[in-house]
Amino acid sequence: MDDGLRKTITETIETHKKMVAELQESGIETLIAAAKTIIKSLKSDGRVYLCGNGGSAADAQHIAGELVGRFKRERKALPAVALTTDTSVITSISNDDSFEHTFVRQVEALVTEGDILWAISTSGTSANVIAAAELAKEKGACVLAFTGRSNSKLERIADICFCADDKSTARSQEIHQLAYHMICDLVEQSFTDSQS
Repeated sequence: MDDGLRKTITETIETHKKMVAELQESGIETLIAAAKTIIKSLKSDGRVYLCGNGGSAADAQHIAGELVGRFKRERKALPAVALTTDTSVITSISNDDSFEHTFVRQVEALVTEGDILWAISTSGTSANVIAAAELAKEKGACVLAFTGRSNSKLERIADICFCADDKSTARSQEIHQLAYHMICDLVEQSFTDSQS
């Protein structure tokens, strides 16, 4: 057990080191572009919608909480909705139609031109996330993707993609959390500065 825990800690440290190197090359620009796109949308009365499955569903809810509530600073609430939280909607769509349409039906109902769909899929191949991203683009929304495998279908659909490429889903999710906290910080800073 001890060796397994030490191995996990070492892998996590190595993954973070790899992220630092990648961020210095192009990742920082990706995170800044994501934050600027979100800020522009929100300042034009747009909304951020988020979707993902499993741990990525939890991340979607986490991000929505940071934007609607607050991350580090006092400021106005920002409109963000995790499409992973309404159990009546999710189960009715899954039961009456299919699980693949869980998010696309919500995008059809809610997302408008100028909004953001923040689509999270570590594999980059989740059928329900991809369907939602495709429709969001058709409707004129910006698709911000978080993936864990490079050159995935979701990455190819996205307007902006942050890829935490790692063979371990857990390591990718840990990097995603760090990245979305940095984006939330930049977004919040913009709205805090505009209040002063």
